[in-house]
Amino acid sequence: QVQLVESGGGLVQPGESLRLSCAASSSIFSLYAMGWFRQAPGKEREFVARIGDYADSVKGRFTISRDNAKNTVYLLMNNLKVEDTAVYYCAAKHQLSPQYAYWGQGTEVTVSS
Repeated sequence: QVQLVESGGGLVQPGESLRLSCAASSSIFSLYAMGWFRQAPGKEREFVARIGDYADSVKGRFTISRDNAKNTVYLLMNNLKVEDTAVYYCAAKHQLSPQYAYWGQGTEVTVSS
């Protein structure tokens, strides 16, 4: 069982940056693949990023990284747009599993002028 806790969300203006963090409880964090997803109001949850892969809407603006020593994955979001407003979730899965099995509670990001 892996528990995930996101942090770092908030209210920012268009063009500003935020860094989200996701702390995992597992001591074998390095064995899990991590991803970020988001759900905007009235929309379905969508993929945002995993190591080496990004949604087209965030390419060039968002960067995912992980620190296995800290059991943490990050999402650096630059040049935020109003359409990035959503609840952001991190997720974990075993490296060979096709589906993300563990999800955090989410952190809210609001981009508004």
